Parts: sequence; structure tokens; C-alpha cells
Amino acid sequence: MAISIKITKTTQSRIHLCDFENIEFGKIFSDHMFRVDYMDGKWQNPEILPYGDISISPSLSALHYGQSIFEGMKAFKNPEGKPQLFRPMENIKRLNKSAVRMGMPEIPEELFYEGLKQLVSLDRNWIPTKDGSALYLRPFMFATDDFVGVRPSINYSFIIFCCPVNSYYPKPIKVKVEKKYVRASDGMAGYAKAAGNYGISMLPTMEAKKEGYDQIIWTDGRSHNHVEESGTTNLFFVINDELILTPKPDGNILEGITRDSCLQLLRKEGYKIEERNISISEIIEAAKNKQLTDAFGTGTAAIIAKIAAIGLDGTDYELPEAENRKVSNWLYNNIYQIQTGKIADPFSWVETID
Repeated sequence: MAISIKITKTTQSRIHLCDFENIEFGKIFSDHMFRVDYMDGKWQNPEILPYGDISISPSLSALHYGQSIFEGMKAFKNPEGKPQLFRPMENIKRLNKSAVRMGMPEIPEELFYEGLKQLVSLDRNWIPTKDGSALYLRPFMFATDDFVGVRPSINYSFIIFCCPVNSYYPKPIKVKVEKKYVRASDGMAGYAKAAGNYGISMLPTMEAKKEGYDQIIWTDGRSHNHVEESGTTNLFFVINDELILTPKPDGNILEGITRDSCLQLLRKEGYKIEERNISISEIIEAAKNKQLTDAFGTGTAAIIAKIAAIGLDGTDYELPEAENRKVSNWLYNNIYQIQTGKIADPFSWVETID
């Protein structure tokens, strides 16, 4: 089905204001955005228009009752200069999974994809080519009823905007095992990329940063004995450069697309992988015995975030130097080079926009 999208181009590009050699993550935005609204039971009036402020009512339903979800994606340029998307359909499916959990309407996959492609094509000059950089894409949906009452909204807006970015974590990070606060528990919305799941992480992360950490490791809400995910990434632990451990998605953690990509690459390479409940005690014991040879987070923004140290109950357990990491270095190089078209894509993950 052909989808007609109205396009209104900006009369004054802001690209000259962007220093592509020194980009602060999430601070600079490209010229255009895609928007489509859900009204009268259907998605209608899709358009690409200049990036700018949106007008909202003080009684906007999303502000009061939290019906807000989002995704994180990236566009890259291949060696021929063409824009490339990395596994976009997986993001589209995950956004709709989040929508269902939050009582929101699903957006047709073809509408999402067509708006995304046309937006990236229009703003292709905003895609940075510096090593480690990309055009970050932020699709999000929020309730737009002008109504104060506890019920699902009837109206919604879906928007995609873009921002050029460099590395999210420019150096390995220190993480603190969180044993007081809980991100999710059985029957909650831990697997959804809902705004509220990130809102509740702000205070614990602020407290960890005051103690000298960059991020936290969430633990299970029942006993605080098992690893779940980091504040911004899924987690992997490597034992003796041979065994890969990662928490199994059980409804309480985000099913990361970068996580899944790493697992496919590792399996293809022949690594032994265990997706299961992982106790904090076994990770700390492996670190004490120098068997924990690598630990890292995976996510769209960071791709691979190497963990320099794990803090538990006031003690930091140091990991090997980042440049000596066998698994995380190999994974980053392979994923990033697939994303940028520098090596063959054996999984058909990359979609080029002509």
C-alpha cells in the first residue's frame, strides 16, 4: 500500500551550527521531524515538517498518567555515502509491543517505516561520518487527550526526530550494584520501553554518581540477588574469555536489539552462551578469582559499553584494561562495521536507503 506523506522542508537549515567533530550526545537536532496523529480510531495526516516546538495543553493526558513510549535507533552512512538503517523492523515491532502493554494503539509497521525512511533520506547530510558516530533516531508516542481522568487516552501523537551523536560512553564505566531500589518486578512493564521505566531510574543513578559511579546494575525485585540490566543497557559477563553469561529476558528487562545482535554474532563465532538467572555473588566471586575477563553493556546508544569496575557494598571489583578485552572489542568492531557497511552483513540486518 502506497503511503502519502506531506513534506514541508525547512526554509533555513541549521546544519552549519553543528560541529561534527565535537557533538554532545542528545543536544543537536536535525532539520526535520516526522509526525502522525491518532484520532477517531485511526492514524492520519502523516507529515514531515521542520523540527520545532510542539504545542501541548496543561491537561495533556501523557503528562499526568504516563502513557509515553519511545525507541532508540541509528542511521549510518556506508562507504558509498548512502544512509543505512540497522534492523529497523525490530525497533518497530518492539515499539508496538510497548504500546500494547501501555494501553496505546499500535502504529502500522509500513507507516512507521515509510516515515522513517523519508525523514532519514531528507536529513541524510546530518549523518556524521566520524568513527564511532551516527545519526540517532528517536521515535516516540504519547497520549494527547486534553482530559484529566484515569483512563487510556483516545488520541495520540507519534513523532520521529534525529540528532547527530558521537559515542555515548567515551570511556569504560564504573557501575554500582543497586540493592535498595527496584526497576521492575513480575507483572510490571519492565520489558516495555516506557518513559516511566527511565524516570524511576533517575534518583538511584544520581545517588550512585555521587559515590563516583557512572551507572547502576539493577537487581531483581524479590531478593536483590540476581542481575537484571543496567540503567541504559543489557548486560553481559565473560568468564575466562570463553563462557558468556547474560540475563534471560523474563518480562522484567528490555529485550535489546543490540543484545540480540551480539548473541547472534557470538553464536556464529562458536562461543558458549548461557542465558539464565545470574547471581551477583557468582559475578563477584569470578571477579575476585580473576576469572571475570570482560563485562559490558549493550544498547543502541552505546553499542558496547565496557565496564571498568563493579561496586558492591562499598567495595569496587576492578576488571581488565579495556584494550585487552577480547570479546567486547571484537563485538564492537563487528557490529559497528556491519552498521557502516565496511564488512559483509551475514544476517541481512542493514537496510540501505537510496
